[in-house]
Amino acid sequence: MNRKVILSVILILLIVGGIVSYNYYQKIFGKNVTKSGYLYIKSSDQINDVVQSLADFTKDQDDFLWVADQKKFTNIKAGKYQLTEGMSNNDLVNLLRSGQQSPIKISFNNQDTLEKLAGRIAIQIEADSTEVLDAIQDSLFLKKNHLTNASVLGIFIPNSYEFYWNTSGKKFRDRMLQESNRFWNNERLAKAKALDMSSSEVITLASIVQKETAQASERPTVAGLYINRIKRGIPLQADPTIVYILKQKNGQDFVVKRVLYKDLEIKSPYNTYQNRGLPPSLIAMPDISSIDAVLNYQKHNYLYMCASVDTIGFHAFAKTLKQHNRNADKYQRWLNKQEVTR
Repeated sequence: MNRKVILSVILILLIVGGIVSYNYYQKIFGKNVTKSGYLYIKSSDQINDVVQSLADFTKDQDDFLWVADQKKFTNIKAGKYQLTEGMSNNDLVNLLRSGQQSPIKISFNNQDTLEKLAGRIAIQIEADSTEVLDAIQDSLFLKKNHLTNASVLGIFIPNSYEFYWNTSGKKFRDRMLQESNRFWNNERLAKAKALDMSSSEVITLASIVQKETAQASERPTVAGLYINRIKRGIPLQADPTIVYILKQKNGQDFVVKRVLYKDLEIKSPYNTYQNRGLPPSLIAMPDISSIDAVLNYQKHNYLYMCASVDTIGFHAFAKTLKQHNRNADKYQRWLNKQEVTR
């Protein structure tokens, strides 16, 4: 009788032990992630913040917290982590502890002010726009790299770049400087030298070309026209520089559909009607097509251009002032007909 009791107790203990072991096994290695997606962990997050963020992905956060405690997971690493449906708590802890986050693609294009650039970047990484802007405008960074608040926009070459989500404003800025230096390879520098221009001067001219025409196919022609004027010592007379001055004066939301004669009298180093050569710095963020349009400009004899009324979006080019005046009169009449006064 005692033997049967002992065997029964042993059997019960084995069953209970098996159940307990199974439950522990399930806590550690059982499926807990219910859907695939990306988990974002901020630099300031603690373990409880991570648990709260996991609420959208896991069926039992307490089990995760228990496993994290057992594995002594206390060093939280910020980033963007890819979760896969069916992952266990053990998988989760190992992933988050390893810091093996998923990279992201950051892109920007034609953000014409530092503020707009910072805002564009801030929606793609953890750093907010203030942190990004402060990093870009840091006086020590600018001085070290011979930049100013007006010229630093020129180091940002519009493209798509791979980063980690928790990239800081300073790391983003430093990486962009590296990418700019890489962009200005020996071939491009040689072409700039042939133009008797520095890379920053090419960027400045490219920014004017960028604003002058939205047609990439037309940019080498426009660049060639401006280079003809520079070589002959003729003021660029680029309307985009006047628009730049007006926006600096009245705010970036100020709409200019027509440059007026009185605008040409504004005293500014950026007024290319009153000053010869290039303005002090770029007036916008040029994309690669505009930069390469300057470096590979089209050789021709054009000195004048005017927006075309026959092919909207393009320009009518002229070699002589007489021909240009006819094109300009035609354009002015068209503007008047459209009732465009500003």
